Amino acid sequence: MSPMDGAYTRASTMDAAPRVTVAATAYEVVMGIECHVELKTQTKMFCGCLNAFGAEPNTNVCPICLGLPGALPVPNRAAIELLVKAGLAFGAEVPAFSKFDRKNYFYPDMPKDYQISQYDMPLTVGGIVHFWRDDGSRGSCRLTRIHLEEDTGKSSHAGSRDGRIAGSTYSLVDFNRAGVPLMECVSEPDIRSREDAVAYLEALKRTFVALGVSDVKMEEGSLRCDVNLSLRPYGQTEYGTKTEIKNMNSFNSVARAIESEIARQTSILESGGRVVQETRGWDEAAGATHPMRSKEQAHDYRYFPDPDLTPVEFAPSDVARLRQALGALPDAHLERLIVMDKLRVEQARQIVDGPGLFEYYAAAAGISGKPQATVNFLLGDLSRLANETDTPVFSSGVTPEALAELVGLSDAQTINSKTAKDLIARIWVEGGSPGAIVAAEGLGQLSDAGAIDAVVSEVLAGNAKTVDDYRAGKTKVMGFLVGQVMKASGGKANPTLAEARLRERLDAPR
Repeated sequence: MSPMDGAYTRASTMDAAPRVTVAATAYEVVMGIECHVELKTQTKMFCGCLNAFGAEPNTNVCPICLGLPGALPVPNRAAIELLVKAGLAFGAEVPAFSKFDRKNYFYPDMPKDYQISQYDMPLTVGGIVHFWRDDGSRGSCRLTRIHLEEDTGKSSHAGSRDGRIAGSTYSLVDFNRAGVPLMECVSEPDIRSREDAVAYLEALKRTFVALGVSDVKMEEGSLRCDVNLSLRPYGQTEYGTKTEIKNMNSFNSVARAIESEIARQTSILESGGRVVQETRGWDEAAGATHPMRSKEQAHDYRYFPDPDLTPVEFAPSDVARLRQALGALPDAHLERLIVMDKLRVEQARQIVDGPGLFEYYAAAAGISGKPQATVNFLLGDLSRLANETDTPVFSSGVTPEALAELVGLSDAQTINSKTAKDLIARIWVEGGSPGAIVAAEGLGQLSDAGAIDAVVSEVLAGNAKTVDDYRAGKTKVMGFLVGQVMKASGGKANPTLAEARLRERLDAPR
């Protein structure tokens, strides 16, 4: 039994997508994606070994996860509930009854020569993943199922240039990962472009992080995805022959691998050839897929119910409890930002993906009543300061109330952009009210035309050569002259008015 996570020991009882831009447009791209996501538990799926990344090889192991004779697995309750939460987040059905099966195949990183997985009775069935495209349109992809299994160990092939088995002099196996709870999300073949594939994966990742289901660190193997891709002539209802692309360790790699495979299959079909069903790897350096193994015939995994594990039954009250614990989900936040607040999709994603940013933004925009002005400050100077000081925005001295006040001062042109920037940097450290500081220190913007004219006259008189350059056609010097007005006014001049008065004086007939 897993002492830290608890365990179940016994059962108690599509939206239209855009066409992909490739060399030829005669073919429609059809894709389904299988995502393997390591769950964020303290211990492994069927034993008490730590679920931790980065330990010395073969140190987080025990007789159970090594599959030694006589060792009996006990399912991790926390892993099961995390998976069910993930399914519920996408509207999946949670069957009352599910079971674990043995998936039999030999591979060097499989300690038992079989994998405990789920075959015909997974923990969740169906569901749909909604995502936003960059142009603001909505897409979706149906889920077939999300099931639970144990991860394998990790093989390292040494002695070859590209790390593949072919040409290697030896291989090493680390079983620390063997037995880590692994959630597999299987989609329907609803995806029609590489852009939609990436948007779909980002929506999955965003949701899993928000739920605390997984840290989804692709560089650590917490999320791995395989893309099943085929082409068919537009208008044809039958699917083409698919290939499965593996070994992609980033969303950018997924996009590049899809583009490469589309081009490869298009070339084969246009030349009258036949696409072979196979598993292909992705070579990051070469920017191309390469054959790994043939899949012309379906592999017989000889599934059968695991005799060491009793089935799991979910009571309606358990499902209701987990659904209640979901809270507000990222997709709802994105819809609010894009549809109601009219933010660009890129801005909305940055806010939702930044830890604590949505709540901070919602509070500030709710007070200011000006979403776009609020987000400009948030994703501009505030995010820059957060990166420079390694301090979250919500932990700084700039409270949501202070940001809303700053937005109001800028919108009313009480202060100019330079003063606003200076105030943000100051309040970030010291805290305080922007309005109170402006009033106490006389930092209000100088917008009186007469007062600005006096400063403009002073600047023109002191920069005769620059004035001559402007009148000779070197109009780019205007930026310098505006800067001189700002400097002479102590940074308080209205820069728009200052530039207008400068142009009026310089362009006037002499």
